Amino acid sequence: MSILSSVYCLAYARWAWKRCLYTAGHESENWELASAEEFQPVPRLCRCILAVYEDDLRNPIWAPPGGYHMNPDWVILCKDYRETHGQSTPYMIYLDHKNVDVVLAIRGQHLGNQSDYAGQTTFDGGYVHNGLLNAARWVFHVEHEVLKDLLESNPTYTLTFVGHSLGAGLVALLTMVVLQNQDLLGNVERKMIRCYALAPTRCTSLNLAIRHADVINSFVLQNDFCLCLITHPNWTTTLSTPAHSTQSSGVPMAAKTYGHAFYVAGVYPFPTITNDIVASHSRKNMS
Repeated sequence: MSILSSVYCLAYARWAWKRCLYTAGHESENWELASAEEFQPVPRLCRCILAVYEDDLRNPIWAPPGGYHMNPDWVILCKDYRETHGQSTPYMIYLDHKNVDVVLAIRGQHLGNQSDYAGQTTFDGGYVHNGLLNAARWVFHVEHEVLKDLLESNPTYTLTFVGHSLGAGLVALLTMVVLQNQDLLGNVERKMIRCYALAPTRCTSLNLAIRHADVINSFVLQNDFCLCLITHPNWTTTLSTPAHSTQSSGVPMAAKTYGHAFYVAGVYPFPTITNDIVASHSRKNMS
């Protein structure tokens, strides 16, 4: 074996070893705690995502313990793969009167074509996942009038986008598309728009993730190996500004964690040198 081949093998072995041992705890161990109030919307929004899997919310099959705590009469629409024609994963629009919130929840799974998973494209001065951007634009084109009508009928309500896995990456890019087209939603204010990405796919460059840190929040299980895998060398996971969380008892599990999960307001980056950049950025924001 040549010296060059040996160097390549050693470099790859080192990379694989670091990836297998890398956990988000390395980044969150020195982060300050957030309040339980900041984490409060997450369980509610998780139930919204789970509800998208139901054919009939009045007769649920997959309800979590305690139920969904959702009023079926407040479901504005729910579309499955047949209705999205493979352009997006299934989603629901829910008018949450109890929490004064218009929620668009998108579940995970897969897009319509294998080609949807390949390629990157430029967007607003950065790079994003091409297939997810196309899906986000499709959802916005189809549903922006519905969202506009709901917001105009309920002017004090917030607009929340939430998704899991592939749907998390989709809602992150959908939020960016919305922020570029606020006039099509009746000029809803930026501060009234929120996004919660749960175990998001890698879908955007670091500069875009930081720029939208005040709106997009991501939640990742600390040892989630899938988020350490490479999808493309220029993609990073979309998260939000410096992270926050706390155990319900008030006893910290680790800085910036909630149980075994962590809440990032900033970026959970592609595991390379960008980790040092983001950690520095997060500490700077917290000081």
